[in-house]
Amino acid sequence: MSDHDTFDQRPAVPAKPTVDGLEDVWVRRWADGDVYRFDRTRPRAEIYSIDTPPPTVSGSLHVGHVFSYTHTDVLARFQRMRGKAVFYPMGWDDNGLPTERRVQNHFGVRCDPSLPYDPAFVPPEKPGKEQLPVSRGNFIELCERLTVEDEKAFEELWRLLGLSVDWSHTYQTIDARARRTSQRAFLRNLARGEAYVSEAPTLWDVTFRTAVAQAELEDRERPGAMHELTFARPGGGEPVTIATTRPELLPACVAVVVHPDDERYRALVGDELRTPVFGVDVPVVAHRLADPEKGSGAAMICTFGDTTDVTWWRELALPTRPVVGRDGRIVWDVPPWVTSQTGRTAFEALAGATVHTARERVVELLGDAGALLSGPRPITHPVKFYEKGDRPLEIVTTRQWYLRNGGRDADLRAALIDRGRELSWHPDSMRVRYENWVGGLNGDWLVSRQRFFGVPIPVWYPLDTNSEPRYDAPIVPDEAMLPVDPSSDTPPGYDAAQRGRPGGFVGDPDVMDTWATSSLTPQIAGGWDDDPDLWSRVFPMDLRPQAHEIIRTWLFSTVVRAHLEDGVLPWRHTAISGWILDPDRKKMSKSKGNVVTPVELLRQYGSDAVRYWAASGRPGADTAFDVGQMKVGRRLATKILNVSTFVLGLGEPGASARVGRPLDRAMLASLADMVRTATDALEGYDYTRALEAAERFFWDFCDDYVELVKSRAYGPDTGAADDEGAGSARVALRLALTVQLRLFAPFLPFATEEVWSWWQDGSVHLAAWPEPGELTLEAGVEPDPGAFATASALIGSVRRAKSEAQLSMRSEVERASVRGPSADLDAIRQVVADVQAAGRIGEIGIESDDDLEAPAVTLVI
Repeated sequence: MSDHDTFDQRPAVPAKPTVDGLEDVWVRRWADGDVYRFDRTRPRAEIYSIDTPPPTVSGSLHVGHVFSYTHTDVLARFQRMRGKAVFYPMGWDDNGLPTERRVQNHFGVRCDPSLPYDPAFVPPEKPGKEQLPVSRGNFIELCERLTVEDEKAFEELWRLLGLSVDWSHTYQTIDARARRTSQRAFLRNLARGEAYVSEAPTLWDVTFRTAVAQAELEDRERPGAMHELTFARPGGGEPVTIATTRPELLPACVAVVVHPDDERYRALVGDELRTPVFGVDVPVVAHRLADPEKGSGAAMICTFGDTTDVTWWRELALPTRPVVGRDGRIVWDVPPWVTSQTGRTAFEALAGATVHTARERVVELLGDAGALLSGPRPITHPVKFYEKGDRPLEIVTTRQWYLRNGGRDADLRAALIDRGRELSWHPDSMRVRYENWVGGLNGDWLVSRQRFFGVPIPVWYPLDTNSEPRYDAPIVPDEAMLPVDPSSDTPPGYDAAQRGRPGGFVGDPDVMDTWATSSLTPQIAGGWDDDPDLWSRVFPMDLRPQAHEIIRTWLFSTVVRAHLEDGVLPWRHTAISGWILDPDRKKMSKSKGNVVTPVELLRQYGSDAVRYWAASGRPGADTAFDVGQMKVGRRLATKILNVSTFVLGLGEPGASARVGRPLDRAMLASLADMVRTATDALEGYDYTRALEAAERFFWDFCDDYVELVKSRAYGPDTGAADDEGAGSARVALRLALTVQLRLFAPFLPFATEEVWSWWQDGSVHLAAWPEPGELTLEAGVEPDPGAFATASALIGSVRRAKSEAQLSMRSEVERASVRGPSADLDAIRQVVADVQAAGRIGEIGIESDDDLEAPAVTLVI
């Protein structure tokens, strides 16, 4: 490890270099030297801008983050070496539910917006069993305090990993700039009619008491039970059997639905049936979504049991009869549509009960009434959950803000699909996920949340003389006022004393969905709101790197915002990473408790080794966590240090030295071919193929070429008389070394920078990416790269022969014969002298043998 302090000081080449400790040296020196500073004076054509994913600030990063962010960094370093000014900011996604949950658990508090702000509040030293209620203002202060601490830890880890981020370009998704940008974009959506407020059935998480968007749903297999009930015909006759998994919603039943072509019920459509226990008459209706093969073919429509109920309710214009509240319990008051005394008494037995308890009580009531035909019969079925929640979602009617996203607008949906086809996907197969998501949307984007630590919805509502809000006439601020918090700020034309009073105003209490802010990361990082010069240089951005599971959320929502605001794609390319899998091939995630924290890995194996493992994961592919690959990466980084000490320890070639020997020229020609392959791969965002190509050549270079030319490269000082041959080898070795250091620099930034500092000026990460021309120019006119392959095959044959004869590789051999196809003889003659020296062979004879497919060596022992 070097102990130099500036890029101008060049240390001696160490005798025994090590990868240990390189991070501590180079992280500091890169920061001190502003190596990764973004040059904002460059024109747009010379800039490569990245919409870096802002990690969620909720405790700690895990190895999955290291995996995907390494991919981005490899691409950023490559583009920088290609001569681009790389805009590579880092954001912190610190608003939303994960932060709130962390603050609640860390401090032992919960937010109660009815409480007044306490400027002297100090959180308890140790969280108690019961969470302490605090005001919204105090809760937000705790959120801000904890996220700052988390962000410092995140930055330290990113620096340790070697991310080439310009740390002067950071942002939060909750700071003043983010709030201003989010609110400005929302107000423009509102002015264009793209944002609207509506009271409608909403997927609702009863634990967090907030609405949930379609993109945040996940189906989980859960045990349930099927029940068969009988609905009576008010005029008499055979009762109708209804199968349901949610008997507790019986008092919310508004209709019975059958398929229009189901002959069993065609005559019944338009008549009424009476619900058991509660005695409410409901119509029989027909709809194409009713499944004649499911159960009895007749189903009850409740408001609301699932999303199909919502579809039936909307398309059949049915009444709303909710019985489940926002707390997940049955409402206390007996609904007005339950009019019979028997029904009212039955409902009173359910009032205030959880859904689970209510289900048990309704099943009892059905049994007592003789209306339970069969059940409960155990089943397993998919149930919708909020992706961060622990309890099944309910559907309740609430007033929420929506943003048009093509869910109910076929023209907009088609335009967004076209945007996806304009985008360059890496790998291209990921485009299908985007198109399937957009094509399957069934509603607009719900962007309001009933939470606390988020960007406030920037509107107020006038109050009528009865203090009822007029939701159809929202009051909006001027953009110059932003950011605003309607819960504490006063709207234009009012004074603070009018808050909550007849004829006054009330602020919207909700905040925006975290994706409503994250969908604006290009705008926040790129200065859309406050830095028009920067914005003109970085937008549309070049790259969006991200994981495949959030194509439906982050990628799609960002496309929506850029399309609505600017009529463009927000970026030209997207590079999709896969998941990290544990040994059981399951996704690593905090919720599953199977994550690996990365700091110890980085310290134990070295950052270059962990980066090597990450870069070995193919774009878009799920990859196993593999310490073995990290060990391979550490070995590679160590070999780079060791072979470099050998090459540089040979000394400078003479001033007149040129690459003249066939083997040296062939090696450089082969290296030029590899540079083309690696460059094409990185231009195509396939970092794994580039690394494989560079690594494959490097080991051939170390194991074969270096060994083949070692004796010649030492020159006259060690007894070799061929000074021209030594000069040729030394020039070729040094040129190959500088090229390979630059090729590996995006992947193994610490080891390559260390070696570069021993003999080159500046940073390898600011050096030019290698071009094949610099190699072919030195190699001369049309060298034959096949000569290097031939030499490698011959020395390999010598090693095998010695091994079979149980000889040391350093053993001298008096004579050997080389036989090979006549077409290979010319290449053999070009390299035989180096094979002879490396193999310690006294004499070599060459013979033609067209029966052989490849040259072979026979030793005369």
